[in-house]
Amino acid sequence: MIKLTRLDGEPFVLNAELIRYVERRPDTFITLTSGDRIVVVESMDVVIERAVDYQQKKHFMPMPRVMAG
Repeated sequence: MIKLTRLDGEPFVLNAELIRYVERRPDTFITLTSGDRIVVVESMDVVIERAVDYQQKKHFMPMPRVMAG
């Protein structure tokens, strides 16, 4: 999940797994796998950086401990 900001200043959290592509025109448009589009305040580079950071952190999360019964 990545934290972003709508054009009206409202923050929200987006599941980065749903990002299909990101465009700059001049606002930043995020197209989701569903076809929905979201316009955000953050630059295209910031959105990409947060999405990549999310993916990297996801793979480094430790596995949950299994309790012996």
